[in-house]
Amino acid sequence: MLISHSVDGGALHVTLHHSVDVNTRAAAAVEIEALVHTHRPRRVTVQVPAGEPTPATLSVVVRAHRMCKSLDIPLNLAGATTAAQRLLTANTA
Repeated sequence: MLISHSVDGGALHVTLHHSVDVNTRAAAAVEIEALVHTHRPRRVTVQVPAGEPTPATLSVVVRAHRMCKSLDIPLNLAGATTAAQRLLTANTA
């Protein structure tokens, strides 16, 4: 299983259980988008494996962040390094 999720009140929590690679990037991004459209949360948290995310993992998170931003839904990244957090903010500003 690549992704799991839970809904707590108005929050959608998505967990990427493994680092995403080029072969699974599109599937992960589409699954997150489907979860957001299905649950219509007030906020989203994406938990990635601890440490430095792979470029493909960051690509999935950035794509989800942009989609959430277009819907006025804040997205937070959990589990990644501070540098990855800053990169996400810089790529979606």
